[in-house]
This record gives sequence, structure tokens and C-alpha cells, in this order.
Amino acid sequence: MTTFDEREHAFENKFAHDEEMKFKAQARANKLLGLWAAELLGKTGDDAEAYAKEVISSDFEEAGHEDVFRKVSGDLGSKADEAAIRAKMAETLAEAKDQIMNEV
Repeated sequence: MTTFDEREHAFENKFAHDEEMKFKAQARANKLLGLWAAELLGKTGDDAEAYAKEVISSDFEEAGHEDVFRKVSGDLGSKADEAAIRAKMAETLAEAKDQIMNEV
């Protein structure tokens, strides 16, 4: 294997690792968002966990995060406005990234 091939392989491995970390961070952020929304909806315990899983699953409907926003926004109705939900989405993503970085 040449040096070029080794570097290419290393870059491919790094890219795959980075994408996996992004996926894990987004899934964790969606769970945190789901737990926040569940609390606003008065859900606790297993009901809150089940709702968080619904939020995670909603992210697979289309590319991007608008599907998650629509799910949470639709469920919360007047309990949280768009700005509050989007701010919480940004907050949970930062928190999730921090949690994942500290696991390694």
C-alpha cells in the first residue's frame, strides 16, 4: 500500500467516524428535545421516554430537521412557540455534542 493509499484510507475512516458522531449527537439531541417536550405535555416516566423515541423516529421522515420541528411543534401547540422550540433544538444539540465528546 502506498503512502497515498494509506492517507486516503485514513481520511475515509475519519470521515466515517465524524459522520457517525454527528448521527449520534443528533439522535441524542432529539431525545433530549423529546424529553423537554414531554415534560411540557405533562408526560413522565415511560410515557416521556416513549414520546422521546417518537421524536427520534420523526427525524427519519426527510432530510434535515424540519420534520422534528413539525412533530414537536404540532404536539406542543400553544405550549411553546417556534422561537422557543428552535432555541431548545440548538441547546439540546450543543448539550448532546458535549455529552458525546466527554464519553470518549
